Amino acid sequence: MAILNIDWNKKIKPMKPVHGVNQAPTHNLLTKNFHYLTEAGIPYARLHDFLIMTAHCNPVDIPGMFPDFNKDPKDPASYDFAFADVLIKGLVDAGVEPFWRLGVTFENFTAVKGYHVFPPKDPQRWAEICEGVIRHYTEGWADGFHYNINFWEIWNEPDNYETYPENNGWAGTKEEYYELYEVTAKHLKKCFPHLKIGGYSSCGFYALTEAKHNSGNCSPRHEYFIEFFNGFLEHIKRTGAPLDFFSWHSYPDDPEEVRVYARYARARLDEAGYKDTLTSFNEWNSRPQLRGTPMHAACTAAVIMIAQEEPIDSAMFYDARMGVSMYGGMFNPLTQLPFPTYYAFMAFNELYRLGTEVKYDLTDSGGIYALAAANGKRGAVMIANPTGSDVPLELNFDGEIYECKIISEVRNLSPMGNAKPTVIESGTTLLITVDL
Repeated sequence: MAILNIDWNKKIKPMKPVHGVNQAPTHNLLTKNFHYLTEAGIPYARLHDFLIMTAHCNPVDIPGMFPDFNKDPKDPASYDFAFADVLIKGLVDAGVEPFWRLGVTFENFTAVKGYHVFPPKDPQRWAEICEGVIRHYTEGWADGFHYNINFWEIWNEPDNYETYPENNGWAGTKEEYYELYEVTAKHLKKCFPHLKIGGYSSCGFYALTEAKHNSGNCSPRHEYFIEFFNGFLEHIKRTGAPLDFFSWHSYPDDPEEVRVYARYARARLDEAGYKDTLTSFNEWNSRPQLRGTPMHAACTAAVIMIAQEEPIDSAMFYDARMGVSMYGGMFNPLTQLPFPTYYAFMAFNELYRLGTEVKYDLTDSGGIYALAAANGKRGAVMIANPTGSDVPLELNFDGEIYECKIISEVRNLSPMGNAKPTVIESGTTLLITVDL
């Protein structure tokens, strides 16, 4: 039996914005479904791989906003912000802060031909183009806006190419990326010292856990991800390039692997002298093949709760699209209605709104996950069972249950009374709110 004891009065740490997403539920260019983001309190939408394509290019990619690289970055006429403006306004109006990936959308068929994934011919010019984008959206330049957009990420997964060139988002060497990052980060930080400039969207640290699943062996590709990371840290330290945040990705079958990766990233940054650098787990999905099921919601809830506990400052699920993809785990593209996984984000947001994580002890867990938060007047606990078995449950806490909700095969965060549950079924997620 899993025994969960909660002390609503013992504060642990502030709740963190770890229920962000990549993309958004766009339908063509329409933002009518963005209300779902508002209702789930989604804090960030990372602007990577958006499905809206114009002239073979994503409108929030650099080539989409600056089609002719040879034009003058200081001339507003060189930019095309039309489609990006619609998308960003939709996000801001929904209360979601864009987390801007400066770069290009992943190209899945570079084995045939690549278009925008090659290193910029002139890194300094590319940096100045990025400057124009930032000024348009944060300083009103070029008939722009004064939006609160704090995080600006330089490219995406540049460590993918040398070991997987037929499918990538960066058709260059690691040295070419290091140079692009150095030049761009220095330039942008000089222009915008108050903003967060970082990268590089690491493919992840699978080599740390792969050996236990593969007879002690690690794939050269996953070892290269570690090599790339170490080389990146060495380069920016030697050149003095700023790193306000470091971003990394993972698609773990086992949510527990997230703990290993998060602690490793934090430790390596600290060892290299970047103790003030934030970490963003800004692309992830656990067991995406379960898309559309309450079990996927339970796996997702488990990772979100782990991200709150571990040294992760923000996290973004991949992804919140309306399109047909194994990774589009939040919305049904045929009905445009939420999948069960969407409600895991809504449930966590109830804890997030309470503000403070509180002390809990979970013994003999049976593989379930829990997290509790409170604000002095109300408490809430989220419990997820991503296992294949029902788990008997004993709950011990003060206060009177206000409501118990469940994500299951037949309920999407729907009320199930106010009695303490005595079991959490396989593949379900509970949200229990308590009057203190």
